[in-house]
Amino acid sequence: MKAKLIHHNVHVLDLEASIAFYEKALGMRELRRKGPEDGSWAIAFMGNDESDFELELTWNRGRTEPYDNGIGDTHMAVRVDDYDGFHRLHEEMGCIVRENPAMGLYFIADPDGCWTEILPPE
Repeated sequence: MKAKLIHHNVHVLDLEASIAFYEKALGMRELRRKGPEDGSWAIAFMGNDESDFELELTWNRGRTEPYDNGIGDTHMAVRVDDYDGFHRLHEEMGCIVRENPAMGLYFIADPDGCWTEILPPE
């Protein structure tokens, strides 16, 4: 038996702001979007050419209260090819929320407070 990870879902309050964040912070792009004709909800799948794993961003019209996406210890991890370059970009964006130089990693947070762990190349 085998199981393959295919996506991770987070609920967002502002879909376009979240898409823009992941495009800039991690070089992802919107792969596809779905939702009903009435526009009551939308799902955007984000990804890149480095992996077939996707980030699913779910938006619901009318939602104003922040979602509990499991902040902090619940996070994604991304290994980057240019750790110093990404760190500079994330400093400029003001999205670094925690650094652990001893372990050689740091965390960024998206507009909804969801953390992503940034790791250097192996």
